[in-house]
Amino acid sequence: MKGILGRKLGMTRVFDESGVVIPVTVIQAGPCYVTQVKRTETDGYEAIQIGFEVTKPNKLNKPLLGHLKKHDLPPLRVLREIRVEDASEYEVGQLLTVEMFKPGDLVDVTGTSKGRGFQGGVKRYGFGGGPRTHGQSDRLRAPGSIGAGTFPGRVLPGTRMAGRMGNKRVTVQNLEVVRVDPENNLILVKGAVPGHKKGLVLIRQAVRPKKRG
Repeated sequence: MKGILGRKLGMTRVFDESGVVIPVTVIQAGPCYVTQVKRTETDGYEAIQIGFEVTKPNKLNKPLLGHLKKHDLPPLRVLREIRVEDASEYEVGQLLTVEMFKPGDLVDVTGTSKGRGFQGGVKRYGFGGGPRTHGQSDRLRAPGSIGAGTFPGRVLPGTRMAGRMGNKRVTVQNLEVVRVDPENNLILVKGAVPGHKKGLVLIRQAVRPKKRG
C-alpha cells in the first residue's frame, strides 16, 4: 500500500478538459524518507516508517534524534507507520514523493478534524431541544431526560450529552487524484479533506476502492 505525509494548503477549483468545474483540496505532500522497514520475520508484520518535514536538531528529543542519525537521515519532525504488502520493496533512506500517485487514482486521506470546543447536545448531535412555550423558558436547548431514576439509577455509558466536539482522527475514503505536481510536491484531490489549513494529513492508496460505473 502506497502512502505519503503532507500538509493541507486549502481548497480551490480546477477545470477538466471538457470545462467542468472540479472542487479540489491542495496538499503539499512529501518528500518523505523511509526511516524504518519492518518485516514479518523480525517484527511480525510488514510495514514501513516514514518521516516528513526536516527541522532543527534541537526540536527533537535524543532518542528520536539517535534513531534518525543511525541511518544518516536528517532530523524529521513527523514519523508515521504505514502497513504495506511487501516491505522488501523499500529500504531505509529511500525518498518518497508525490510521483507515486497519478491522476485518476483513488486515495484515502486521514487527518484531524477541526476542533469546535465544548458544545451542547443541539449542535453536537442535532437534538431538537425542549418546547418553546408553556413556561419552558430555560429548556430551549436542553437535552431532556438522560436516564431512568430507580433503575438503573445512573447514566448509562455512551449517552449522548454535551462535550468536546471535533478534534478527532477522521478518514475520508475514495477521493480521486485530479492533478500531481512533482516539481512543487503538490497533489490535488477531488473534494474536501479533514482538518484546518497547514494540518497534517496522511494520503494512502484506497483500501476499499469503489467501482466506477
